[in-house]
Amino acid sequence: MDVYKIRGGKPLQGTIKVSGAKNSAVALIPASILADSPVTIEGLPEISDVLTLQALLEDIGGKVNFGAGKMTIDPSEMVAMPLPNGNVKKLRASYYLMGAMLGRFKKAAIGLPGGCHLGPRPIDQHIKGFEALGAKVTNEHGAIYLRADELRGAKIYLDVVSVGATINIMLAAVRAKGRTIIENAAKEPEIIDVATLLSNMGANIKGAGTNVIRIEGVERLHGTKHTIIPDRIEAGTFMIMAAAAGDGVLIDNVIPFHVEALTAKLREMGVEVEEREEHIFIPKTRNLNAVDVKTLVYPGFPTDLQQPFSVLLTQANGTSVITDTIYSARFKQIDELRTMNAEGKVEGQSVILSGPTPLQAATVRASDLRAGAALVIAGLLAEGETEIQEIQHIERGYGSLIEKLRGIGADIRKENVPEKAKVRE
Repeated sequence: MDVYKIRGGKPLQGTIKVSGAKNSAVALIPASILADSPVTIEGLPEISDVLTLQALLEDIGGKVNFGAGKMTIDPSEMVAMPLPNGNVKKLRASYYLMGAMLGRFKKAAIGLPGGCHLGPRPIDQHIKGFEALGAKVTNEHGAIYLRADELRGAKIYLDVVSVGATINIMLAAVRAKGRTIIENAAKEPEIIDVATLLSNMGANIKGAGTNVIRIEGVERLHGTKHTIIPDRIEAGTFMIMAAAAGDGVLIDNVIPFHVEALTAKLREMGVEVEEREEHIFIPKTRNLNAVDVKTLVYPGFPTDLQQPFSVLLTQANGTSVITDTIYSARFKQIDELRTMNAEGKVEGQSVILSGPTPLQAATVRASDLRAGAALVIAGLLAEGETEIQEIQHIERGYGSLIEKLRGIGADIRKENVPEKAKVRE
């Protein structure tokens, strides 16, 4: 199996560039299904989720070219093939194929999505939206079957603010007859990104980025060219890394407005954050203060940065508390950090961390994408050589990570080790 090996204690210095947003990419690629001519998306991250979606589009008859972050998709010969298994199970965001295929073909059959195990992440709000638009939804043998004679606009109130449901309903509604109103919609930048692509394809969408989105259905959508926004979670991960182990790091290709909640917390800890137009500079940090953090939906502190941030808090003076109100099961990194000498204990939806504690190298396992990012930061801080297993989780969301980190002075490499050396299950 492949592992990362990291020798800690090397000061990070220089410029690191942020890739395109994973959480946009996984929705923009399925959105291309709705067009009747080629769609080009530039700035895509080179991650396994993007390659999986490319394979899925090819499965249903799409012609896809992908290289150097640029994907061109010709959807003209796509068909409403059922996708019950295989690649669909590899990523959670395969559910966007439901909304896109329903919007174009008025039917779809998609296996229940996979991805990281973060506790219950139901798709009931997606289904409620599809039903409101006139689809009949059934669950047969672990796959969701969607069928509609026609899709008609509707007023849909989301019981919980859900990025996935907001985007999925948008995808299904842009070619429905009449007006759709999504209330209590999510406001994430990725939603604005998807709405921008759809609008450039000829959709009529107002209010993306607010809690009420209005969509007037159109007959057809055409191809277009679109550049994806930078990944605010990757940017945040690098900002945390720079605060923890940096000796002056410039994070390039970032929209400072998208990471404001993190910037505020870093400043509260005593980290200097210098914002420029498209980059952020973090000088060497001398002293870190403990802070309390509560994850919230955007524009609050992102649940996706809670795990990397927990590593930074092990280096702060005093006791910090992180409360995750989004995914209660998202503290799997804490056990691993404890094997590296961190002091932390999980209590319900919170974790209590005490510091500063010098981290020691160990063999650890990435249970999910952002826990993996947390362990990489821990490895960069720890004394000795850390081995991280199950790195496929990390590679789902961070493209060219080894090259990027080496570029700022990290001692990190990818190695193949025998399976029997696997750490505790």
